[in-house]
Amino acid sequence: MNRVLNVARMQVLNRMTFIGLPLIILGGAFLLSLMIFALIPVSGVFAGGAPFAPIWYYIAAGAYGLSLSFPFSQAMSVTRREFFLGTMLTALLSSIVMGILFTIGGLIEDATDGWGMQGLFFRVPWVWEHGPLASAVTYLTLTFLMFCIGFFCAIVYKRWGVTALTIGLLGLGLLLIGATFLITKLEAWEAVGSVFTALGAMSTAVLGLVGALILAAASYLALRRTIA
Repeated sequence: MNRVLNVARMQVLNRMTFIGLPLIILGGAFLLSLMIFALIPVSGVFAGGAPFAPIWYYIAAGAYGLSLSFPFSQAMSVTRREFFLGTMLTALLSSIVMGILFTIGGLIEDATDGWGMQGLFFRVPWVWEHGPLASAVTYLTLTFLMFCIGFFCAIVYKRWGVTALTIGLLGLGLLLIGATFLITKLEAWEAVGSVFTALGAMSTAVLGLVGALILAAASYLALRRTIA
């Protein structure tokens, strides 16, 4: 267990990956949104995808978590299992902090009537419809899922090379385009939206957690045979 914690400490030695950059992106997106609220006052504004900018960043954090630290960990005789567990622990703790920050921000937003401008940034209506706890769990899960995606992609690149990663991403892109075409052709966007609305934030978060665990398991299996 001590060696796993040592890996977690090693991961946060570069404070920008798990601390600095997420806070900079979150703070920048928030300030830009406040400027938009002030310049274009509209009641109940939700600033598009701005609140999710730091969450999307965790795809890069996942890639950094492997590429920047894995070779060094192997030189220090850390086992792949210890590296994996320590890195996932770091990502989970960082995700918990992100979930707490978004929830506190939402509570402040509610208490101040949207920062005095009736603007919404943290308090995304669909996420908050089941309360602060659902918000914290949703943001935590989304952040951890993004990290697992980036971590898995980095392992695929390191284990099988850029060709395999490119083919995989192109295949995923084709599947998404095909699904989008099919839904549009069937005029089923309203039905798809209704499904996600019926699921709610908590159920969607559970599905996201399942996806993150599957990616984490696949990452560990591939990592066992990955050369540093």
